[in-house]
Amino acid sequence: MLHAIVMAGGSGTRFWPASRAALPKQLLPLAGDRTLLEDTVARLDGLVPPERMMVVTSERLLPAVRRQLPQLPERALVGEPCKRDTAPCVGLAALLVARHDPEATMAVMPSDHVIAPAETFRTAILQAAALVEEAPGRLVTFGIKPTYPAESFGYIEAGEPLARPLGDARACRVRRFKEKPPASVAREYLAAGNFLWNAGIFVWKAATILEALAARQPECLAHLERIVAAWDTPDRDAVFAREFAAIRGISIDYAVLEHADDVVVIEAPFEWDDLGGWSAVARQRGADPEGNTIVGRHLGIDSLRTIVHTGPDHLVVTVGLEDMLVVHTPDATLVADRGHEEAVRKVVAELEKRGWSEYL
Repeated sequence: MLHAIVMAGGSGTRFWPASRAALPKQLLPLAGDRTLLEDTVARLDGLVPPERMMVVTSERLLPAVRRQLPQLPERALVGEPCKRDTAPCVGLAALLVARHDPEATMAVMPSDHVIAPAETFRTAILQAAALVEEAPGRLVTFGIKPTYPAESFGYIEAGEPLARPLGDARACRVRRFKEKPPASVAREYLAAGNFLWNAGIFVWKAATILEALAARQPECLAHLERIVAAWDTPDRDAVFAREFAAIRGISIDYAVLEHADDVVVIEAPFEWDDLGGWSAVARQRGADPEGNTIVGRHLGIDSLRTIVHTGPDHLVVTVGLEDMLVVHTPDATLVADRGHEEAVRKVVAELEKRGWSEYL
């Protein structure tokens, strides 16, 4: 059966000060009325029932996740005691799913992407699942056709198309994975035409990914197996904390995909945005005739191409601003040139350096 695993443990530092440790990017309504996590789970409606969904998040975020996803059973929410990247997250989910469904197929996805239309996404996941059923040792990933030479994404080099794609979307064998490139290399990838952005969405058999982890990351898997062995015992929390902390963090891409033989990439037939920074909010919400994107209460005078994000009870007034970013929260305000948006991450690093944890 098909199971859905939603990875919801990110910190979203590019969206500071709205995104904080206690309420990060995926738990915010950045692209619409619902939070990104709520949208991700809603997108699975009709594809996977709630009893076959799992959300893996941070232990400290569990109460907030429960409030946002009351439709999921308690056992569907897993809180990691510390951050260890995606390979331990995926491995733990695979072990938990395989306990009750040894033949399970897993669709693994981030919680902080904007994807539309939902029906096209569901159809693409079913195509990936069919490719896995045809060859149970296969790993399927999704790639996004690049629209500009992005330096912030990993890339997938697509090889020969599959003779039987088992769906309408183009499916190719993966030639190789490439790291985030400098601008000159990204331009080469774009011009080549056979490179895709790595969307971080995967479909595979739980047994297959566990076999791959056993071969490539045996120590990691051993720690995870000890955690699952204690899952239904009074020692669960203590074992989880001890064993998970002992794992060396590594992404599933590095741990498994870059070394696997049968990896297929589906060129995503859906629209996709990873919401990498505040400008993505403008893309999703649109702009007024002056090019301004406003969330909350705002009065603008001679202001152009400016993003304002505030609450309904706090008025932000901008006068003569162009190409600016203004984000107001009850305890912190960010004012930045939109051209320096990437530097927002440096703010979080500087706050940590100064020990101003109340603003993180």
